[in-house]
Amino acid sequence: MKTAIDPADPLRAYHRQRLAWSPAPSGDGTEHARIDVPLDYADPAGRRLSVALSRIRAADPGRRRGVLLAVNGGPGGYFGLGRRFPLALSPTPLGECYDVIGFDPRGTGASTPLRAEITPVKAPFDSRPPDADFAAIADDFAEREKGAGRAGGEIRPHFSTRNLARDMDVIREVLGEETINFLGYTYGTYLGAVYGSMFPARLDRCVLDSCVHPDWSWREQFMAQGRANRANLGAWAVWVSERHRHFGLGTSAGEVIGAVEEAAAGLVTRPGNVHLRTLYDGAVGSRSADRARWEELGRLVADLRHGDTAAAEKWLADEKVWPPAETEGTTRCGVLEAVTLEKDWPTELDVYYEDMRRFRTHYPYGYGVMRAQPWVGAFRSFTPPEAPTVLSGRAYPAGLVVHADGDPTDHYAGAVAMAALLGHRLITVSDSGEHEIYAFRRNPEVDRLVNAYLVDGVLPDDTTCPSTVSRPDVPADPGPDPDASGTGTTHSA
Repeated sequence: MKTAIDPADPLRAYHRQRLAWSPAPSGDGTEHARIDVPLDYADPAGRRLSVALSRIRAADPGRRRGVLLAVNGGPGGYFGLGRRFPLALSPTPLGECYDVIGFDPRGTGASTPLRAEITPVKAPFDSRPPDADFAAIADDFAEREKGAGRAGGEIRPHFSTRNLARDMDVIREVLGEETINFLGYTYGTYLGAVYGSMFPARLDRCVLDSCVHPDWSWREQFMAQGRANRANLGAWAVWVSERHRHFGLGTSAGEVIGAVEEAAAGLVTRPGNVHLRTLYDGAVGSRSADRARWEELGRLVADLRHGDTAAAEKWLADEKVWPPAETEGTTRCGVLEAVTLEKDWPTELDVYYEDMRRFRTHYPYGYGVMRAQPWVGAFRSFTPPEAPTVLSGRAYPAGLVVHADGDPTDHYAGAVAMAALLGHRLITVSDSGEHEIYAFRRNPEVDRLVNAYLVDGVLPDDTTCPSTVSRPDVPADPGPDPDASGTGTTHSA
């Protein structure tokens, strides 16, 4: 069905939609509605998509200062909260003065879906795959791209960050607001920066939590996870080396890392143990990021140094593979593949194979090799309709960037670069491997600073906040006794 278009204002019909809010079926106080947006903003008279919205009105209408949109997950909102965001944020002070708006980004949740076929996988799941498996891994992703193309069809190229930003601006217009306020987590940080760059006069207060790097391709963003995991492991190794009497893994970080590798090698001395070694590499990544589990990781490595399969199965019983295998149905959400293909990927497989060898040696923890291997982008079956946005923040007010220095999902370097590029203030959570912090990690200092900005407009200077996740209370080894060494001060009687 064609949409009537006013040549002087091609989006007028979309902007003048009337929202029909209705209570959510769950009775949780959330209201739901739907709007139409163009599939292709270059052809607003063409196919339309439906976007599902949610809202919780400001609890104190006398203090209301507009709407706040919240987005996370992805890229593309794939793992985002979508319409559940207002309920998640309403207990915060934001719920007092904002209409909190959630939405399922195009292609996800209750919005018009973008599907991709679930394709079979031939290559074994291995955190340190041998060269002999590289071709099978590439074939798997070539098939994944074909399946995404078959299910997504001709609409797939239009599921991009720029179009998501345009959808946000239609939401703003339909809500009757001159500006929006924005809270973005993870992929949502990039979406917020794109929206501000495309519609600078329409963005007021903005918080970006756990940032994507503004200058990296999606491949560079994924690969940085390997380096982030290795940095967390290095910090853990220093801590363990200062407690050799407790763990027995070495008195230097290098010796402790050697013990980690000894345990990894021991797990594959028996046939069929590659899966256990893979789960072990995942555990090393996840538990070195979580400071509260540092003692547990030290005990794990100590127990597994000799290839004890029974001990490995006990320690790794709760280790989850991420993302989980898709075993139900014939299709899944295809937005992740579409959005990550909006930027170019290398097409020469040797580029990936060289990086996989390097990551296999230096960054196997937290499934680092899988961040370097071919992705569907290596086999992209469409040409993006437009180039990615050139980010800029100089034409709208300064906001906040929040990031933990050990975030294993989005490298801390991204936060530093994003804050500098946009002119935002940077809140760093120190000695922390947390991800998505404000309102979800119960960090009172971060919450206080973000609330003061979003509610009262108080923009802090760059600052560092302590983590609320403490290292285990394991005393460090005592230092050497100077007198015992014969080099200390001699005391006379």
